[in-house]
Amino acid sequence: MTTERILVTGSAGHLGEALVRVLRAQGRDVVGIDLLESPYTTATGSIADPAFVRDCMAGVTGVLHTATLHKPHVSSHSRQAFVDTNITGTLTLLEAAVAAGVSGFVFTSSTTAFGRALTPGEGAPATWITEDVVPVPKNIYGATKTAAEDIGELFHRDHGLPVLVLRTSRFFPELDDRPAVRNIYPDANLKANEFLYRRVDIADAVDAHLVALAQAPRIGFGRYIVSATTPFGLADLPELHGTAPEVVARYFPDQPDIYQRLGWQMFPSLDRVYVNERARTDLGWSPKYDYRHVLDCVRLGDDPRSELARQVGAKGYHAEKHDVYTT
Repeated sequence: MTTERILVTGSAGHLGEALVRVLRAQGRDVVGIDLLESPYTTATGSIADPAFVRDCMAGVTGVLHTATLHKPHVSSHSRQAFVDTNITGTLTLLEAAVAAGVSGFVFTSSTTAFGRALTPGEGAPATWITEDVVPVPKNIYGATKTAAEDIGELFHRDHGLPVLVLRTSRFFPELDDRPAVRNIYPDANLKANEFLYRRVDIADAVDAHLVALAQAPRIGFGRYIVSATTPFGLADLPELHGTAPEVVARYFPDQPDIYQRLGWQMFPSLDRVYVNERARTDLGWSPKYDYRHVLDCVRLGDDPRSELARQVGAKGYHAEKHDVYTT
């Protein structure tokens, strides 16, 4: 009988820590690796180091690959560093996974991979973002994530390795990196709005990774958007890109009063909507945290975040002061 052992990369990061926490709580054998030491890191080293990765892959049956250089690193790291981590690191892990006979590999990508395809033209409706939208790279982060996705697909075709790609939307708790937005909206207000179209609670993101790992052998290869379930439909897109508050109030009649009491505002316009239907259908994923949940919580004065999100907290992305993403 094969004993399950799960390798989590990026175990000192937001999602990596959350995955290790949940897996440990479930009593599962988990190996966490990261460049940084942490209570959730079993071994410290680089995912681009073949010897290190090979040693860590011993006995592993499933891989949850969350380690990455992120969008906040675009202004602080070289493009080569992104290639080394996001592409070479992923390639190294895939090669070791094939050699170890791993039964499932889940790659954490990002909705940032869609790049310029996310932004509608002047006067156009909001974009309806499904997995069928073709990415148009906007920065080195998105370019390296899509390249790593394609390498994962190649490994599935060439070696039969089950690989599922999860393009996750925002789950970080740090402040928004756009000063103009931060100056208008309180942080809790901004994040609440995002649950309508571009945010996911980290507990739901963890659940998506675990169900993806379980379903990977059956599916083989697939790309999935992981974001809170939007209330909107295709017919709403023209209005969303011009009069979003009116559309939101139709779906949630209590929302204007709740926001008025809190001194909050709805965004005047939404430029895109992430659609998670394929992940819910193919994976059997059932996200719990959506905009209705957020409204119900803030109406009662409760924290809308999951317990897991509160436990993991904020981490920052840089050891030294750098914009709003500093530890």
